[in-house]
Amino acid sequence: MPQTKPMISIVNVVASASVEQKMDLNDITRKFPDVEYHPDVFPGLVFRLKTPKSATLIFSSGKMVCTGSKSEELAKKAVKTVVQQLRKGGIKVKKDAVVSIQNIVSSINLGGKVNLEQAARTFCQEVCTNQNNSQD
Repeated sequence: MPQTKPMISIVNVVASASVEQKMDLNDITRKFPDVEYHPDVFPGLVFRLKTPKSATLIFSSGKMVCTGSKSEELAKKAVKTVVQQLRKGGIKVKKDAVVSIQNIVSSINLGGKVNLEQAARTFCQEVCTNQNNSQD
């Protein structure tokens, strides 16, 4: 099999944020008819952006979770854009959101097949052996 360079790509970045104030989700829903809000099913509303492509969950506590971005920078930009749009739409948001990256999901193409069962066994043997040796 020819040697290929591994190709790594970021698939999703998850960021949490807070504007540190209560949010009236019903008011947001009235002013932004495109948001999804079904309080009988889920306590947050979904505010989707086309640019940067993302979905931000907004909770009545003022906490937010942004998913779907392809980089940390775009996740932070998405939250900032949501807050700006809320303000522009007449929702009083006193503070800018404080954003924290929670998770980054990536994928890699190794250019060939990987026997996961064998890889797991080999990894476990090495890790278990190293842990046992360090305890001696």
